[in-house]
Amino acid sequence: MSNIGIIILAAGASKRLGQPKQLLTYQGKSLIQQITKVAIDSQCRPIVVVLGAGAEMIEPHLINLDIHIVYNQHWSTGMASSIRCGLNAIGAIAPDIEAIILMLCDQPFVSLNLINQLIGEYQTTQSPIVASEYGGIQGVPALFHKTLFSELATLQGDIGARKTIRQHSSRCSSIPFSQGVIDIDTLEDYEQLPEHGNAIAKCK
Repeated sequence: MSNIGIIILAAGASKRLGQPKQLLTYQGKSLIQQITKVAIDSQCRPIVVVLGAGAEMIEPHLINLDIHIVYNQHWSTGMASSIRCGLNAIGAIAPDIEAIILMLCDQPFVSLNLINQLIGEYQTTQSPIVASEYGGIQGVPALFHKTLFSELATLQGDIGARKTIRQHSSRCSSIPFSQGVIDIDTLEDYEQLPEHGNAIAKCK
């Protein structure tokens, strides 16, 4: 068992989509269930899921799982507050945690293999950041050593972890993840996924 935790950021309001993206179904599961299953199947613990907008609708999809659900009351201020909320929670649950992996709920192609690659690269290189590389950028899912927790916690507004990755690019390793460019922000994004079925109807 590694001393690495996972924070899943799932507090956003999905304004561009018009309904909670967390509950869109893909390959038989909601996006939040999919990404949570990947986390649970990994060797990482604890797993913290940060909810905010629509939490009362999303939480029933996460019952009886080996995770810790926390609520970001300031979700409307942007992603940075959810990162801070997740870090505070994981620090209280596991004060001696060595590193965390930040994940989003709207990247449907994140896999257990990718998580294992991030961990393997970290253990091999001891880089303080191991990011996923796609579309010419380094982004999430990404692993951060505990020495960067305080910096992540100072992010503001709708600024995500990519800012921290850029600022430490010389010390950042990466894993190729070409499908990382696919995330779900709009109905058009969702409809371009194969086998998405009638999930829009299910979410109404």
